[in-house]
Amino acid sequence: MALTSAAKKEIFAKFGGSETNTGSTEGQIAMFTQRINMMTEHLKINKKDFGTQRSLIKLVGMRRSLLDYLKDRDITKYRSLIKELNIRK
Repeated sequence: MALTSAAKKEIFAKFGGSETNTGSTEGQIAMFTQRINMMTEHLKINKKDFGTQRSLIKLVGMRRSLLDYLKDRDITKYRSLIKELNIRK
């Protein structure tokens, strides 16, 4: 269920600028989105997995706070990122 290191490097290379730029806001949001999508698919199959459900809610909250931060700093990056990741907001 966890992301592999190759998948993380690919996400950060695409959204963060480079593979080693793991602190970029855009890269972290993209990684959280990938994990949220994986957890959502898992919960469709395992409806009574309340630990994963709680983790999903926490992860969505962390992504929301990073999105709010990005929105305050650079609205154009925010708009392009939610469009590219297909996030509702």
